[in-house]
Amino acid sequence: MTSTGIRLHAPAPGWSIAADVVVIGSGVAGLTAALRCEAAGLTTVVVTKARLDDGSTRWAQGGVAAALGEGDTPGQHLDDTLVAGAGLCDEEAVRILVTEGPDAVRRLISTGAHFDTDDEGGIELTREGGHHRRRIAHAGGDATGAEISRALVEAVHARGVHTVENALVLDLLLDAEGRTAGVSLHVMGEGQHDGVGAVHAPAVVLATGGMGQVFSATTNPSVSTGDGVALALRAGAEVSDLEFVQFHPTVLFLGADAEGQQPLVSEAVRGEGAHLVDGDGVRFMTGQHELAELAPRDIVAKGITQRMLEQGTEHMFLDARHFGADMWERRFPTILAACRAHGIDPVTEPVPVAPAAHYASGGVRTDSHGRTTVPGLYACGEVACTGVHGANRLASNSLLEGLVYAERIAADIAREHAAGGLHARVPEPVPYPETPAQPLLAPETRFAIQRIMTEGAGVLRSAASLARAAERLERLHAEARADLDENGKTAEPGVDTWEATNLLCVAGVLVAAARLREETRGCHWREDHAERDDTHWRRHIVVRLNPDSTPAVHTTDTAEFPPTRPGAPAPRPLEQ
Repeated sequence: MTSTGIRLHAPAPGWSIAADVVVIGSGVAGLTAALRCEAAGLTTVVVTKARLDDGSTRWAQGGVAAALGEGDTPGQHLDDTLVAGAGLCDEEAVRILVTEGPDAVRRLISTGAHFDTDDEGGIELTREGGHHRRRIAHAGGDATGAEISRALVEAVHARGVHTVENALVLDLLLDAEGRTAGVSLHVMGEGQHDGVGAVHAPAVVLATGGMGQVFSATTNPSVSTGDGVALALRAGAEVSDLEFVQFHPTVLFLGADAEGQQPLVSEAVRGEGAHLVDGDGVRFMTGQHELAELAPRDIVAKGITQRMLEQGTEHMFLDARHFGADMWERRFPTILAACRAHGIDPVTEPVPVAPAAHYASGGVRTDSHGRTTVPGLYACGEVACTGVHGANRLASNSLLEGLVYAERIAADIAREHAAGGLHARVPEPVPYPETPAQPLLAPETRFAIQRIMTEGAGVLRSAASLARAAERLERLHAEARADLDENGKTAEPGVDTWEATNLLCVAGVLVAAARLREETRGCHWREDHAERDDTHWRRHIVVRLNPDSTPAVHTTDTAEFPPTRPGAPAPRPLEQ
C-alpha cells in the first residue's frame, strides 16, 4: 500500500490529543467499537460529525435481523442473505454475521437496549423483504434505531468515553512507514477543542456511515456525505462494490423536485401485510417474485420503477388501510406521524411512494476483522465493504453487521495492542503539506453533483447516462483544478467545501465502477445490459486513487476477495 499524497486543503492542526484508538462515527458500529475498546482498557476517543445521536442509526425503523425465533437458524439467515446478495456475498463473512449475530444482539440488550416483546415476554419478531422467517427484532414499533442509539449513547456517557462532537474528520494521518498515525479534524463551534486539530493514535476505526447525499433524494441524514470513503481513498485504501447503491423501494413521495433527506416508509409495513398498488389499485408485484412485495429490495425497487415507466407516473402507492388506526398507532407511530405531517393519512388513504437512495452496499474494503489495506485503519458499518451484502443488502442486516464487525474490530485492536503489533507509543505523523494537493469545490457544487448522479447513476443506468455523468463530474473537477493551477486559488476551506469535495470523490469512483460493470446484478440496474452475467461479472470491482485523483480500477479474479494485505495470515477466530 502506498499513500496517494492527497489531502484536503485545510489549516495545519492547531491542537492535538493522543489515544490508543480513535473511532470516527457514533452510530451502532462506532459506539459498539468504542465501548468494546474502552472495556479492553484502551484509551479511546470518539469523534462524530454532529451530536452523538445524530447519525444514520437513529433513523433506522425496521430493526435488527438475527436468528432469535423458534425454528429459525443461522443457516436459514445465511441462505436468505446469499440470495439477496445476488452471487457476490463473501460466504464466510455472512457466516460470521449470522452465527455471531444472535449473541451480539443479546449483548446489545445487556448494554441497555429495550426491544418490543410479546405477551410471553419474548422478543417480538417481524418479517421484511427477502426473509423467509420472522427474525426482525424491533423497538418502539418503528423506532428501533432511536432506541439503539439511546442505549449506546447512555453507555458511552456512563463509562466516560472521551467524545468530540460536531467534528468533521478531514484526513488520515500516516507515519513515515505508511502506518496509521491518527486523523486530522475540524471542530465546529466552541468547546474543549475548536478549529482544525488532530487525534494521534495507532488505530483508527472508520464508522462514518453512508454517502446517500451524493443523490438528490435519499433517506440518509444531511451528514452522510461519504467522508469516510473519501478519506480512505485519499489515504491509499481500496474500496469495493461502490456501484451497488441500494434504493429503498418505499420512500414517501414529496414531489419530483424534493431534495435532501426524505421520510422512509419501513419495509416492516409490507412485512405486516401492506400492499404495493398502482393508481388503479392494482397489485403489481404479485407474480413477479414468490415473495411479492417482500421480495429483496432491488427487485421491489425495479418493479416500482418499471410500473412508473409503463404508466408515465412519478410514484406508486403503499396501501395499508386495512391495518386500522390501532395498529398504525401501536406498530408504526413514527411513520404515521411523518405521513400526517405531510398531509397524508395512511389510515384512510394509500401512501404515495417512490425509490430513493438508501444504503451503500460497498465501501472501504476490509477483511473479517475489519482491517483495511492501510495498516492500522479499520472500517465497520455502512462505510465498510466486509463482503456481507454482496450486490444488494438484505433488509435489517445493516444494524447487525455494525454490531458484529465492530466487536471483531475491537477484539483485533486489543489483541494487536497487547502483542505490540500496534506500536505502543504515540505515532509521529508525516507533516502536512504547505500547499493543497487538490482543489476544494465551492459549496453550491454539492447540488450539481446530486443532480448529475440522480440523472445518470440512479435506479436505472446505461452506458450513455453514466458517460454523461462521468463527463460532467470531470468538468467540475477540471474547472476547480484549473483555477488552482493557474491562479493558485481554491475555495475557502470549510465544512461546506470539504463535504462537496468528498462528494465529488465518491461520485467519481461510483460512476467509474458502474460504467465498468456491464450487467444487471442486485441493485445495479443497467438497462443496456439487462441480464446478470456470472461468466464475466461474478467478481468485485476494486478501486483506489492515483496521485492525480483519477481512479485506478481493477476486478478480482473471482467472487472471493483477496487478503487486504499481501501475505497476511489467515484471520484468527474471535474470542468471546
